[in-house]
Amino acid sequence: MLFAIRFTDNPTAFQVRKEHFNSHIEWLKQHKNIVKAAGSLRQKDRDQPVGALWIVEAANEDEAEKVFATDPFWVFGLRSSVEVLSWSLAFEDMLA
Repeated sequence: MLFAIRFTDNPTAFQVRKEHFNSHIEWLKQHKNIVKAAGSLRQKDRDQPVGALWIVEAANEDEAEKVFATDPFWVFGLRSSVEVLSWSLAFEDMLA
């Protein structure tokens, strides 16, 4: 099953993003079999990130909710909230 995971960042924790960015990217590389797409969200192109959006493949919602538990951005408090939504592709081959 596919899930869209939307994170909202703590606006006062931007330093956490800077300090743990490289370890976060390494974490994503190690989990690319589960995290199919990931990226930051901004109000406008050059603004500071306000959160992130991931597309995750997991057996069920409980598994999807556990995926980010060891991500450095989550562990060190950058994320203030998370929303996990079931997601359906319009076309089967869209993520190929």
